[in-house]
Amino acid sequence: MNPDQRFRDLTDEDRKWLSDQRSRVEQLLVGNPDAQRKYQTSAGKLGTIRAVLEGGIFRADQTFELQGLGIILGDAISAEMGLDWKMVEDQYGTSPCLVLKGTSVVLYPQTMIAKHVERGETVDVFDLFNWLCGQIDELKAKGC
Repeated sequence: MNPDQRFRDLTDEDRKWLSDQRSRVEQLLVGNPDAQRKYQTSAGKLGTIRAVLEGGIFRADQTFELQGLGIILGDAISAEMGLDWKMVEDQYGTSPCLVLKGTSVVLYPQTMIAKHVERGETVDVFDLFNWLCGQIDELKAKGC
């Protein structure tokens, strides 16, 4: 962790902002009860992200929406790996992140998907998720 970074719990305003980012994707599920049910699981969240990416639903310049996909990826990681959403403040501003309590493990999923899409790269969200979870497991094993 950077010593200039300050972590804090989410405020109601932070939670609303994260919810607003998720809602751009969740709106796509309206009218599809099966998709809405699946979305409640980590695998369903990842499947939704994959469908959005494969369908080209968001353009590379739709940063807010693409970052919403990153927040949903973070939700899946949080649920599976036990990380908590926090806000980090540093000289660059304030950003959401995932923190593994009692460790130095910090992830910034909000931009993980957007950066790839904006560069024209293909994102396999399941591979990304599995790689990140593997990295977290390795860091946990090392006691980081």
